[in-house]
Amino acid sequence: MSDIVKQVLFSENVRLGEDETSVIILDQTQLPNRTVYLTLRTRQEMYDAIRLLRVRGAPAIGICAAYCLYALARQWNHRDGPFFQVLHENKVFLNASRPTAVNLSWALERMEKLAISRSDRPIREVLALMGQECRRIHAEDIEMCKAISEYGLSLLKDGDGILTHCNAGPLATSRYGTALGPILLGREKGMDFHVYADETRPLLQGARLTAWELQKAGVDVTLICDNMASIVMRNGWVQACFVGCDRVAANGDVANKIGTSGVAILAKHYGIPFYVLGPTSTIDLRCPDGDHIPIELRDSAELREMWYSEPMAPKGVDCYNPAFDVTDHDLISGIVTEKGVCRAPYTESLAALFA
Repeated sequence: MSDIVKQVLFSENVRLGEDETSVIILDQTQLPNRTVYLTLRTRQEMYDAIRLLRVRGAPAIGICAAYCLYALARQWNHRDGPFFQVLHENKVFLNASRPTAVNLSWALERMEKLAISRSDRPIREVLALMGQECRRIHAEDIEMCKAISEYGLSLLKDGDGILTHCNAGPLATSRYGTALGPILLGREKGMDFHVYADETRPLLQGARLTAWELQKAGVDVTLICDNMASIVMRNGWVQACFVGCDRVAANGDVANKIGTSGVAILAKHYGIPFYVLGPTSTIDLRCPDGDHIPIELRDSAELREMWYSEPMAPKGVDCYNPAFDVTDHDLISGIVTEKGVCRAPYTESLAALFA
């Protein structure tokens, strides 16, 4: 682990327990004030950890889901039912925790597919292979983050101002992160950037997580409310926008944390390049465009009362709380993956990644 990332993470944010029948996560809902690790043993605890954002960030969700499915498989006994039937039921249950981030279903399907492909072998051998596969998913994400960080850094100059939205650093992935990866890698290489971190309402990932990560890494960071992005851009303080992604459609439309599309629209108005960074596992070529990306709706209590000592909205008022929005492909300057920077037309450049 790099020195910069060691400054940010005290330990792995997602890992298997010693007995490999549990998963240990850093509870991101407790940051920045408390550093709490949770041990997940039951499938309900695993589901809740993903659903309630105790673990979050598309790559981290995928890693966690792979570990969870393996840990549950290790708990299996004959009284539960046939092994592969129980495995499938656990996969379906975990996959229902969050609908938008494609890494969740990608990792679960990859784990189940491997197990089924070895169904002619003893269960102990299937379990051993599943253990190797979930660790491989984690290791691959580490390498992908490094490559994404290198490609993203090539788009920046020393001294640039960068605006980011939500959180796409080590907490959301495995090492450097995606959108924050180039910034942390550049810091390691002696480059200086100034980052403007949107607070990212209503869950405040920018304030609680991104600002925390960047401050710990020694990066010059200024926290701003979401609705301050326009004046910061107008002042000439931003030379690039870097954001992560939860799903990329075949045409280059991108689902990311709510508010991302507004940042992209502002960036287009002010002539600022807007880049989306994420591993190829977030690209869903089966999804033709953003209209086909399912958008998760969350509890209205997150708007009315979550961060307040008393409710800050009239009792009974209707609330609309989508977790994500879709940024149209024509607002995106480039999509940075571990295989390089894709440019428009995205129907061609994204497909070429899988050719």
